[in-house]
Amino acid sequence: MRMILAQAGLETRMLLRNGEQLLLTMIIPTLLLVVFSRASVVRPAHGERIDFVAPGVLALAVMSTAFTGQAIATGFDRRYGVLKRLAVSPLPRWGLLAGKTLAVLAVELLQIALLAGIALGLGWSVHGNPLVVALLLLAGTAAFTGLGLLMAGTLRAEATLAAANVIFLLLVVGGGIVAPLSHFGSAGTALRATPSAALSGGLRDVFTGSAGVPWAGLGVLVCWAGAAGGLAARFFRWE
Repeated sequence: MRMILAQAGLETRMLLRNGEQLLLTMIIPTLLLVVFSRASVVRPAHGERIDFVAPGVLALAVMSTAFTGQAIATGFDRRYGVLKRLAVSPLPRWGLLAGKTLAVLAVELLQIALLAGIALGLGWSVHGNPLVVALLLLAGTAAFTGLGLLMAGTLRAEATLAAANVIFLLLVVGGGIVAPLSHFGSAGTALRATPSAALSGGLRDVFTGSAGVPWAGLGVLVCWAGAAGGLAARFFRWE
């Protein structure tokens, strides 16, 4: 456990010291929260604009850390032989993955505290059960971490870098993060099956008090987590 916590602390410090990671995990979500909470381009069907934007940006924060940041960092660790060397250290391989997961959760806590504080200052009205919110965030973290590790462990680092950024943008645009899925017409139904739409939609349902446990969104996230995690465990290459 001490080794895992030490690895988690190292991974967290590396994430927070990296300028590109800091831009991705802190600065971009903060800018999107402020801009889209004031931009007339976001027109939710019900409620205030900030009540729609804030849960979406929280989902984006989870996605940026657990998926994009994790995929890119792990991909280049694999390319430069870091994973190969750590795999033969006293730290077990599962311990390395556990340390990375704990680092993701630590960064997410900082993100959520920062973004929630800004959103409350912008007039966000919060309702719902915090335990359900935590359950959704954990399921979303598991789903996006599985996807990130699957890409990092099977693709070349350069391909992971490009694919992770492209998928990130697609999920932001078409995943219900900053625009209602109703804007996409009949395609909106299919987009609800994406992990970003499931997480952002579930968080909105809870925070507005319109749902106890959003089982549909939670089920989608659990399916993504199981599928991506299983494939990552099966095909992840350490070299």
